[in-house]
Amino acid sequence: MTEPATTSTTDGRGRYRSAMRLDDKTAIITGGSNGIGRACATRFSREGASIVVADLLVDEGRAAAAAIEADGGRAIFVELEASDPESNRAMVDAAVDAFGTVDVLVTAAGISHGGYLSGDAEADRKRYTAAAERADTPAASLTELDIDDWRRVLDVNLTGTLLAVQAMAKTLIDQDRSGSIVTIASIAAVDPLWGAPSYPVSKAGVWMLTKNAARTLAPVGIRVNSIGPGFIETNMTAVMSEVEEIHGVVMGGTPLGRKGTPDEVANVALFLASDEASFVTGELIHPDGGWFTG
Repeated sequence: MTEPATTSTTDGRGRYRSAMRLDDKTAIITGGSNGIGRACATRFSREGASIVVADLLVDEGRAAAAAIEADGGRAIFVELEASDPESNRAMVDAAVDAFGTVDVLVTAAGISHGGYLSGDAEADRKRYTAAAERADTPAASLTELDIDDWRRVLDVNLTGTLLAVQAMAKTLIDQDRSGSIVTIASIAAVDPLWGAPSYPVSKAGVWMLTKNAARTLAPVGIRVNSIGPGFIETNMTAVMSEVEEIHGVVMGGTPLGRKGTPDEVANVALFLASDEASFVTGELIHPDGGWFTG
């Protein structure tokens, strides 16, 4: 019996390796400068993809792309304002200009509140501390919600996801290519958690958008799935452990008894992006340590 043939290619440093799950594909990662987005960018690159790191944070985004190239991969950085239609179209056009095609989109850009800036630990510390102090007046998170905060969260998390999906899908259709889109929702999409409604409503919207897009785009060969992470070790959750009341709720609701890592979410995204998930669309997968089991 003849043994099946194996294929090999060389990476950016001339090293031979067997074919990987995203060989010859181009992946756009919004929010790719840090956290889950950066983990996806790094993981996908090591599986053979050319990477577009798209982010509002210019220095951090360029550093993420440079790190991928230093590791032997191919990457560019594109500045992205998630809530702007033109910025999303320019992002996808840049991917095609740089690498010829586009195959995968991961929408990891997101904010937890209207004033959120990744890495601003002091602002997060004040916000979480204030939230803990208001525990005896829980209705205030709704009745005193600032409408500008609400709009900004939905603009980035929900409208930003829609705009990225639109731009990606249009390009895939124009190129007559199939593709995979992975949106990043949250356990908050199915569990309202606590505090202001802006974040859980935005993520519930991402989940329903994903289901709608999956139905709409399946006939043209585009799969759309979502990931609903639990509490992951990122800039967005870094300060939670310092606020005892919040840390207790997080650990008490996570049966595995710890936060997850960005790499653990990236592993799920890799599966959904790859041909291993070729018959999977319209699904929401929870890497959440057991938080949501309903």
